[in-house]
Amino acid sequence: MANPNQVVYKDFDIVFNAHPVTRKLNTLTNSDAIKRALKNLILTDKLERPYNPEFGSDIRRRLFETHDGTVADEIASDIEFAIKNFEPRVRLLDVRVDERLEQNGVFITIVFRAENQTDSEVVNFFVERVR
Repeated sequence: MANPNQVVYKDFDIVFNAHPVTRKLNTLTNSDAIKRALKNLILTDKLERPYNPEFGSDIRRRLFETHDGTVADEIASDIEFAIKNFEPRVRLLDVRVDERLEQNGVFITIVFRAENQTDSEVVNFFVERVR
């Protein structure tokens, strides 16, 4: 039986598909909802959201900088700042950024623990430079 005091995080699935039986919008809960929110936060550029110009991480801009060995650290710092300021449901454990110069992008790994969970979760994604 579920604990009535346990917090459940719930977000709409951004693809807005209807459930085949109930015909209601699909939802994501707990770690799945947080993973989607983290990815959206990281992929949002600053100044992209009206009335909230600081929201986002602005990493796409950094992909076009000269890769001198510091870009991965700067991207990781941007991600940490964005998560700490805009995603209160998360305790950030680790952020790893792996530069993939041959693919013109970076592979990002975020390790976190949701506030209502005891186990850590991982979200991975690749961000590439688009010309």
